[in-house]
Amino acid sequence: MSDTAAIREHMDVIGADGVHVGTVDRVVGQRIKLTRKDSGEGHHKGHHHFIPLGLVAEVEGDRVRLSANGDVAVSFEEEETGGPV
Repeated sequence: MSDTAAIREHMDVIGADGVHVGTVDRVVGQRIKLTRKDSGEGHHKGHHHFIPLGLVAEVEGDRVRLSANGDVAVSFEEEETGGPV
């Protein structure tokens, strides 16, 4: 895992295959909270999603590159559905 302390707001989160997974809102505990605009469609729309920091391969410039491909990383996402954000 890379130096996750370098992860900042508005960085792009990219899968190992180069696919855009989301945009960093902030780091919360051991997870990257993605912005709501990357929340998907349907019942997922408008909810924050999280990527485990364990998937971070490296932080390079203004990008967070994951060790998993974009489609796989999305399957690891957790959704926050309740309470104020």
